[in-house]
Amino acid sequence: MNMRKITSMTMLLSLIVLAINSIILYAVPEGRIAYWADWRFLGLTKGDWSAQHTTVGVLFLIAGILHIFYNWKPIAAYMKNKTRQIRVFTGPFNIALAATAVFIVGTYYNIPPMSTILDISESLKDSATVKYGEPPYGHAESSSLNMFAKRENLDPEKSVLLLREAGLVVKGPEDTIKDIAAINKLAPKQIHDLIKPAALPEAVVKSSSSNRFPDAPESGWGKKKLSEACDEYGLKLDYIIRELGAKGVVAKADMIIKDIAEANNLDPMGVFEVMHEIAASSNC
Repeated sequence: MNMRKITSMTMLLSLIVLAINSIILYAVPEGRIAYWADWRFLGLTKGDWSAQHTTVGVLFLIAGILHIFYNWKPIAAYMKNKTRQIRVFTGPFNIALAATAVFIVGTYYNIPPMSTILDISESLKDSATVKYGEPPYGHAESSSLNMFAKRENLDPEKSVLLLREAGLVVKGPEDTIKDIAAINKLAPKQIHDLIKPAALPEAVVKSSSSNRFPDAPESGWGKKKLSEACDEYGLKLDYIIRELGAKGVVAKADMIIKDIAEANNLDPMGVFEVMHEIAASSNC
């Protein structure tokens, strides 16, 4: 096999894929919008395109390194002056360096045409926000129907009833919004639209008692130790660990929430919801 040819063809094909990915990611809606609206292009989600961009980028990098290796002589020739001595800062190299520097510095200081490129991308993303709408809160699609209803002042049981009346498959309020959407081939936003009539009366919302444990995790929730989370919200650590175990969630005081989630086939939001349920049903 001719490795030089294989390397060149790999670079060419991976460059084409990267170019396509770059154009799509340039115009794709922001993550929170894309996940909420279940945005797809050619059947692939934003996450799929991003993952492909990363892996193909690595392939392009490997092929690029091999390309330099197999073509070092002509590359070295480009850096030789008229007397055939190697000089890094030749005319062509200086022009290439200047062009690269202009784009790097221009992007940092937000000057045209780099700023124009970024502004167009931002404009495309803003138009997607108007078209698809904002989610009620970050990662709302990862919330269970029960937690989503609580945060949006909806009746969980009525929400389930509304979805079933619409012909959707729903096990119960413990299902996450994104799972309900996926099973029924809808976007999380469409699930929200269907359950909006389940809004609780304003009087009920105002009279509902608040709990020390918040209705939504704060930034960095997944990086906290269980002991730190309990201290922060005034929860009894031993009781929380015992009740988590009773619900099938194995946890230790010094474990990070993210690690607890991974050990129990959950995500950090799932651990939060279990703890929220425990805190809401007790005086811990």
